[in-house]
Amino acid sequence: MKVKICGIMNVETGLYAVEKGADALGFVFAESKRKITPELAKEIINQLPEHVLKVGVFVNEKPEVIMEIVNQTGLTHVQLHGDESPKDCEAFSIPVIKALSIETIVDLGKIEQYNCDYILLDSPKGKYRGGNGVKFDWNLLAEFEETGKKIILAGGLSPENIEEAMNIANPYMVDVSSGVETEGKKDLAKIQNFLARAKRREEVR
Repeated sequence: MKVKICGIMNVETGLYAVEKGADALGFVFAESKRKITPELAKEIINQLPEHVLKVGVFVNEKPEVIMEIVNQTGLTHVQLHGDESPKDCEAFSIPVIKALSIETIVDLGKIEQYNCDYILLDSPKGKYRGGNGVKFDWNLLAEFEETGKKIILAGGLSPENIEEAMNIANPYMVDVSSGVETEGKKDLAKIQNFLARAKRREEVR
């Protein structure tokens, strides 16, 4: 199972996550307790292996501002976590991950509206658009028909429930932030545990 660790804020955590098997790292440029500056993101990204996806997370930001940060930092993917329209998602020259808040089966119908390679399915928004540590009903995905898009599962994932989530939802990738934190800070032991459990699925297949 591919894994994205979101809300990276320092070099040590980023390199550790990659060493333990993370396929993607997320850098939050929207209002959040995990918000990072382009300067610091660039410093971290410059030290990451080429194969790791470097994802910038934005909420209702102007495309020109996003692309300026992309060019400044070396991001490889843009994650749009706000109210962006399908047309808004076509304004970029690098791959786009569109995040959708899921409450009912009706919300899954929005996936087809977006011409993106990746769709991230998250819990309903709380104080922030993501990273709130709340899960939605994964069973909604159990009978979900394949769309041809790469589905990223987010929202309330943790080392304790990641195996259940993968078994029910069977996503392309899982995305965790608060679930590998202690008192609001990334916890290296939790990152290692989460990655070990997620990657174990690859070994048994």
